Amino acid sequence: MLSSPRVATATTNRIIFVPGKNPKPPAAEYREQLFRCLVHGVGRADPDAAHAIESAPDRFTLIPWNALYYGGEKPLGPDRPWIDALLTRTGPTEDEVREALSWRRKAAWAMISVADLLPILIPLLPDPAVKSTIQETARYFADADGIGTRVREMLKAPLRGMMERGERVLLIGHSMGSVIAYDALWELWHVAGRRERIDTFLTTGSPLGMHFAQKRLLGARERGARKYPGNIRHWLNIAAQGDLAALDATLSDDYAPMRSFGQIEKIADIDSGIFNYFRNAEGLNVHRSYGYLANPRVGEVIAKWWRGD
Repeated sequence: MLSSPRVATATTNRIIFVPGKNPKPPAAEYREQLFRCLVHGVGRADPDAAHAIESAPDRFTLIPWNALYYGGEKPLGPDRPWIDALLTRTGPTEDEVREALSWRRKAAWAMISVADLLPILIPLLPDPAVKSTIQETARYFADADGIGTRVREMLKAPLRGMMERGERVLLIGHSMGSVIAYDALWELWHVAGRRERIDTFLTTGSPLGMHFAQKRLLGARERGARKYPGNIRHWLNIAAQGDLAALDATLSDDYAPMRSFGQIEKIADIDSGIFNYFRNAEGLNVHRSYGYLANPRVGEVIAKWWRGD
């Protein structure tokens, strides 16, 4: 008896978002706003891709690790009008560009660079957001009470299912979320022994270029190929102008050995001329995830990935 011919089916695209530090709004509300920003950014680059993504909201997964880590949430309300305002804009103002490129930010960058090499100076940093980022990642790396392990499992659980189903995954890690995502991938490859690979790792506003982080990542004390995860096909890193959390805006040089070991097909940085123009009552915030996702340069990367380019 002849078997029926198999009908080819398209591989399912999945987008996972791992947010940065600080308490976040309730997961459902936060996910909705992140998805709005992502669709908006993609829409400015490729309306057809944006429509396809918007029509499949179940393909977007948020990893709400912050509630576990901080033991609580914050209300969405204060941010909502600023997100709405962001999505009506087409780019930064001239004043916002000047602020992102200001000498004050450059001076702060220099001080943070020194503190990155000499952690004893971290308490003296002038930028509270960057100082907080370093301190929060220190708690994560210390894994007190297994908090780092539990946070990574929140990502690994859905990721394992997607891998088992052969789905095509875009893993977006923002800020501290990029550190969590990197470590989770390392564990899946070197500890769990899984050999499935995600298609693309997209990092935004990432501290993975900082010496402080690199010395504490899982695998940091290993040698050769074991030092890095082997389950990433493509890695794209995006840093906005003036984003001090992305102290070293280029990661392709830091993680170049991954190419030498044949662990990755491509790793590239997009760090020129990208402005995050999210602002709220406190002023311009070039690091916020809403602003990254709504940016058309980020949207272009996501649109190309969605199309399979």
